[in-house]
Amino acid sequence: MTYVAAPLPDDTRAKRNVTVLVLAQALVGAQMPMIFTIGGLAGQSLASNPCFATLPITLIVLGSMLSATPLSAIMQRHGRRAGFWVGTLGGAAGATVGAYGLWLGSFPVYLAGSLLTGIYMSAQGFYRFAAADAASDEYRPKAISYVMAGGLVSAIVGPQLVKATTGAMVVPFLGTYLMVIVLNAIGAALFLFLDAPRPKAPEEGAPQGRTRLEMLREPTILVAMICAMVSYALMNLVMTSTPLAIVGCGFGTSDAADVVSAHVLAMFAPSFFTGHVIARLGAVKVMGIGLAILAGAGAVALSGVELTQFYVALVLLGIGWNFGFIGATALLASAHTPEERGRIQGVNDLVVFGGVTTASLSSGMLMNCSGAGVIAGWQAVNIAMLPFLMLAGASLIWLVLRPKT
Repeated sequence: MTYVAAPLPDDTRAKRNVTVLVLAQALVGAQMPMIFTIGGLAGQSLASNPCFATLPITLIVLGSMLSATPLSAIMQRHGRRAGFWVGTLGGAAGATVGAYGLWLGSFPVYLAGSLLTGIYMSAQGFYRFAAADAASDEYRPKAISYVMAGGLVSAIVGPQLVKATTGAMVVPFLGTYLMVIVLNAIGAALFLFLDAPRPKAPEEGAPQGRTRLEMLREPTILVAMICAMVSYALMNLVMTSTPLAIVGCGFGTSDAADVVSAHVLAMFAPSFFTGHVIARLGAVKVMGIGLAILAGAGAVALSGVELTQFYVALVLLGIGWNFGFIGATALLASAHTPEERGRIQGVNDLVVFGGVTTASLSSGMLMNCSGAGVIAGWQAVNIAMLPFLMLAGASLIWLVLRPKT
C-alpha cells in the first residue's frame, strides 16, 4: 500500500500579512510607549488635582474599550485594512487634539485627545487577530507571536523619540505629539500592502455561528478572556504609575524613559519563541507561567525603590504580560469559527480594555492618593495586583480540572 503525504498548508498570504503587521507594530506602534511615558507626566502638569495625573492614560484605554466593538464590526464587514485605517486616523486626530491641549494648557482638551488616541490603541490590538486570520493551525501561534515581536522595535524607537522630542519645542511634550502624527501617516501608507480581502457576505442558509452569549458560556473562551484581561490590566496598572514613581523617588525623566523602554522590550522580546512554547506546552500552561511571572514582578517592586529594582520589576512585568496575553489570545483564537470572530473578538477586547481602563484610573489614585508619599503609593499599586492574580489563577485551575465533554 502506498501512502501519500498530506500537503503542507500554504501560509504564503499569512506570511506576507505578518510582515506588514510586524512593521506596523514596530513603527506605528511606537506611539504607544511614547504616549504612556509622557501621559502621566503631562497630566500631572495640567491637572489641578494630582490624583488625576494618570487620567489621560485612562481616557486612552477608555477610548480603546469603546471603539473595540465598532472596529470589530467594521473589520468583519469591510476588512482588516479599513479598520486599521480608522485606527491611524484616530491616532493622528488624538495627537493633534492632544498637542492643541498642551499648547493651550487645557487639561480637558488634552483628555479629549487621549480619548481619540484610544481608537488607535484598539486597532493595534487587532493586529494579532489579523495575523491569525489566514494562518494554518500550525502557523497561527507563531504568526501571533511574530507580530507581537514587532513591538521590540517600538520599545526602542518610542522612548528614544520621547527623549529627542520632549524638549524640542517651548511647550513640553508638544514635539512628541507632532511626531505621533507622522507615525500614523506612515501606518496609513503601510496598510496598503496588507493582503486581507473584505470578508464574503454569508450565503443564505450558511452557518452563522454562536451568539455572543452562547460563546461566553464556553469555558475555554471565558477563561481566555479573564486571563487576557488580568494580564493586560495588571501590566497597565503598574506601568502607568512607574514614571511617576521613578521621578518621585528622585530620578530623572530620562531614567523613567529607559525603564519603560526596558519594560516594553521585555513585553515583546519573548514573542520570538512564545509561539513555539505554546505549540509545545499548550496555551493554558503558558498562561499559568505568565501569571507566576507577574506575581514575581510585584514581589520585586515591593522589595524597594532603587533604580535596579524598578528595572527588574518592569522587565518581569513585561515578560509576564507576554506569556499571559499571547497565551490567552492563542487560546481564544482556537475556540471560535471564522464566522464568529467578528462577534467574540470585539467582546474580548471590550472586556480586556474595560479592565485596563479601571486599572489605569486606579493606578493614579493608588499612587498619589493612597498613602503618605511616593513609596507608600508605589507599594499600594503593587499590592493591588494580588486579588486579580488569584482570580486568573483560579480560573485556569478550574479550566484544567473541569470534566471534559
